[in-house]
Amino acid sequence: MGPRMTDVFITALGKFFPGPPIANDEMEAHLGLIHGRPARARARVLAQNGITSRHYALDRQQRTLFRNSEMAANAVRDLLARVALAGDVDFLAAATTQGDLAVPGFASMVHGDLGFPACEIASLGGVCASGVTALKNAYLQVRAGEKHNAVACASELPSRLFKASRYEPFVPPDEVLPFDAEFLRWMLSDGAGAALLQPAPAARGVSLRVDWIDIRSYAHEHATCMYAGAVKRPDGSLGPGWLDYPTFDAAAHEGAMFLRQDVRQLDALIRLGVDGFFRLVDEGRLVAPEIDHVVCHYSSEFFRTRIFELLAKAGAPLPAEKWFSNLRTRGNVGAASVFVLLEELVNGGRVRPGQQIFVAMAECRVAIQAPHLQKLAVTTADLAFR
Repeated sequence: MGPRMTDVFITALGKFFPGPPIANDEMEAHLGLIHGRPARARARVLAQNGITSRHYALDRQQRTLFRNSEMAANAVRDLLARVALAGDVDFLAAATTQGDLAVPGFASMVHGDLGFPACEIASLGGVCASGVTALKNAYLQVRAGEKHNAVACASELPSRLFKASRYEPFVPPDEVLPFDAEFLRWMLSDGAGAALLQPAPAARGVSLRVDWIDIRSYAHEHATCMYAGAVKRPDGSLGPGWLDYPTFDAAAHEGAMFLRQDVRQLDALIRLGVDGFFRLVDEGRLVAPEIDHVVCHYSSEFFRTRIFELLAKAGAPLPAEKWFSNLRTRGNVGAASVFVLLEELVNGGRVRPGQQIFVAMAECRVAIQAPHLQKLAVTTADLAFR
């Protein structure tokens, strides 16, 4: 007879966004003009992604105002202010696409900023899916009875990669930034979120019981989509990694340090997400008509439309009025998305007892449920990002 598994509840959610919202016409004042010229692709990318405001941890002199680990710590503090915690936090999982330092791991830095007593930690790297991987790490610790107050958090600070000064030495004044490098400049934003997981619901407010989390990678089938540290060759393969160049300057001059996205991979990513939804239905984990809220992380309103089209084509539409996203007002905060989406939905009072929430990440596949106080189904699938 195996060990008894305990129920796991998300009992509090927190967030942190640096500074006031930044409107579209203010973006280049914070990121800077490359060679003093307005970007040519900005209007086109923004028209497609539908984002109207976002947050940057940069001022108008492109100075960083917060460390990435500091933002994650602030999100954790926000959730701890919402719940009465018996005992210390005994597990901390922290995720990000790019930490403040190359070494050590991100969780070590977040733990140091928080000043918690000694606890077990886990650092998760990746893109959007890494936030869900942090959530699963915390979930499994509590479910196995190893821990009682587990925190999962994620933070993103991509704006410092998009400063004009990053590009000007390597892009001649009479040339434009390659589209695969410029695209993300108008897509990504800064922010952090966190969740507290415990073996019992909170005494007050909404708690979400986690029933299962399923994460899958398709990197064996698809080329690398979003990446930094290399440049793709004409045949689509990756060139040498940034540490394989003779000097850091040589890697930078080749453009290996730009954060890039191969936009040709994006439609396949959306198809994989929709296919994953139907797999969960076929496995009996989800019953589409029973879903009350669809909380979806996608990087562009264009992809939302595409998802609707594919679901309708397959004969399983999810009504638009059930969908929730904060992409327009918060922007795309990558690994932190799963936390800030749930935080806004739950703490904003949008959820009622007994409802079921399906959370879909554009890069990962997970599911969660919450019974007596709330039902939650979080689904996310790790696709071809490496």
